[in-house]
Amino acid sequence: MIVITAPTGQIGGRLLDILLDEAPAHGEELRVIVRDPEKLPDAARARVDVVTGSHGDVETVDRAFADADAVFWLAPPAPPRTPSLDAAYAGFTRPAAKALTTHGVGHVVGVSALGRGTPVADRAGLVTASLAMDDLIASTGVAYRALANPTFMDNLLRQVASIRDDGMFTYTFATDRRAPLAATRDIAAAAAALLLDRSWTGTDEVAVLGPEDLSVGDMARIMSDVLGRPIRYERQSLDDLRAALSGRGFGDALVDGYIDMMRSKEDGLDDGVRRTPDAASPTTFRTWCEEVLKPAVQA
Repeated sequence: MIVITAPTGQIGGRLLDILLDEAPAHGEELRVIVRDPEKLPDAARARVDVVTGSHGDVETVDRAFADADAVFWLAPPAPPRTPSLDAAYAGFTRPAAKALTTHGVGHVVGVSALGRGTPVADRAGLVTASLAMDDLIASTGVAYRALANPTFMDNLLRQVASIRDDGMFTYTFATDRRAPLAATRDIAAAAAALLLDRSWTGTDEVAVLGPEDLSVGDMARIMSDVLGRPIRYERQSLDDLRAALSGRGFGDALVDGYIDMMRSKEDGLDDGVRRTPDAASPTTFRTWCEEVLKPAVQA
């Protein structure tokens, strides 16, 4: 039995699709934890065991982890007014950590971030909290693989309106600074492979780095080419980002977490892992723009 958390999100939803195709050949049954089962596709809902509730709830994870062999773990986005990043990550995960031990779950695959071992890892906001969550899960004694991810290509979908209407996107990065980018579908594929072949033991990270490092200048050129119109990059200052997040109702803990993460990315947070054939996930930014961004902009 494989338990999937966040099965209606970008990563969890794609993972569910993959496992619905591949799990039967491995003799695996699937269970999902979801707040609203109606958000699951009808075909998926008919083929999985559904536990309704939050995977941060003690009773929900206790029911969901019974008889489970493996768990896919993804902490949800932090609530805008979370009192602390610890509450949003390790705090949210503590009921599940206890349930993993209670039910003797053998393997967990979690979505995390790059940065462990870098000089800025202890002051990287959301990433620092995510790494602490990994440590909590690993402390239960399960075999654990943390998918260590850079910035998601799919984050650009939040800026579809600006790209479509103004021909512009923003980040806080210097125009020529290159860094890895990953597509969420590749993260889901990496999770599926680990969940279906559980021959691994112990605790480790699995980097999902994409096939190349790109700057935001490179991204602008590729988007312009794919969309057939000029797309420009406008650098946002950290002060402007802080004001924008506060204006959207985010509390101090989450605002500080975002600012610290973005500052740390500029200072090399995502540069600590060398790209190897195993870490070089396949989706190029150009392919992602053609298959994901362009249809979203045209829609």
